[in-house]
Amino acid sequence: MQSPGREPSMEDILASIKKVIAEEKELRSAPPVNAVEDEPLPEESAETQDDVLELDEPLAPPADLGPPLIDEEVAGQSRHALEQLQTIAASVPAAPQVNPLEEMVRELLKPILKQWLDEHLPGIVEDHVKREISRITGKPL
Repeated sequence: MQSPGREPSMEDILASIKKVIAEEKELRSAPPVNAVEDEPLPEESAETQDDVLELDEPLAPPADLGPPLIDEEVAGQSRHALEQLQTIAASVPAAPQVNPLEEMVRELLKPILKQWLDEHLPGIVEDHVKREISRITGKPL
């Protein structure tokens, strides 16, 4: 994957993202596990059960947050839109395997892109920083 002491490549990062997305899809598509009541093991004694902190009761009284910031109807609409997004995102098919031609083109473009970024990126960043400083302070640099 990558050798120690070097930054991860774009392929490593993309592979990691794809792996996380695939794991999330597996979790979403897995059937819910039936809840099993925890039964104490025979070797457990009543003394060890007393040492367990049960979180049935809140540790502190609930804070008074005042009236809600948004109307319940607006919150419901937003919740519905996010549920639609979640449903669609879960149903998107997995990305196809890497195309060998695309992989070859990427490898050929990497040195060219690196050279261009090395030459132009510092100037671009400097210009944007100067513009932002001028915008914030109201004084041209």
